Amino acid sequence: MTETREDGFLDGRLRIVQPTRGYRAGADAVMLAAACPARAGQAVLELGCGVGVASLCLGWRVRDLRLTGIEIQPDYADLARHNAATNNIPFSVVTGDLTSPPSGVRDASFDHVIANPPFFQGGTAALDPGRAIARQEHTPLEGWIDAGLRRLLPGGTLSLIQRADRLDSVICALSGRAGAITVLPIAAREGREAGRILLTARKGGRAPLRLLAPFVMHGAARHNTDAEDLTHAAQAVLRRGEPITALFTKVS
Repeated sequence: MTETREDGFLDGRLRIVQPTRGYRAGADAVMLAAACPARAGQAVLELGCGVGVASLCLGWRVRDLRLTGIEIQPDYADLARHNAATNNIPFSVVTGDLTSPPSGVRDASFDHVIANPPFFQGGTAALDPGRAIARQEHTPLEGWIDAGLRRLLPGGTLSLIQRADRLDSVICALSGRAGAITVLPIAAREGREAGRILLTARKGGRAPLRLLAPFVMHGAARHNTDAEDLTHAAQAVLRRGEPITALFTKVS
């Protein structure tokens, strides 16, 4: 990786340096941060943190978190450290493999784990190595979930964003180890099938699975112009950094 550019997140409240040609984080990372129910003073681990967008969005919203990220690509880990420093958000980034983490991560326990695992199992890999590693599955999805659960304290929460057609694999990997699973489908537009899911699960939880109403990203029925058409709910998350944790709270 040689060329980088600076992107604004949360309506410019965060300035993030990312590769020009490699993998660049976007809305998925911001949505993942918005779903994490972390509170001040708690410890959060991000698996495969890339340049740090999800953790830094979470750290911007909830101050006094103990944020840790693990990233296998040294260049991306360096950018995550740089982004944390320039945005003045404490964030410890460890370079390593999430399936066999260095002792600093392996020996620690966390209140929350968040992850945006690669979406694609097969197909043609991207020419850029960094983009290929971030998008093509090398460690199986079950390995990501196992790594997250191992790092969680009892009762801790795991939050994932993933393709909707892989929901069955996620639930199978959680079986017997985590419960209180809540699934938020994410649809591009009203009436469209969900392309993504946000899922939270509690380690050792026993509550039944809940499937929430879809979160709709765009207000117009179809994409007609280059103008932004985010719904009010999507603007609140992507532009103002507001949480969506209330959607995951059981209403009696």
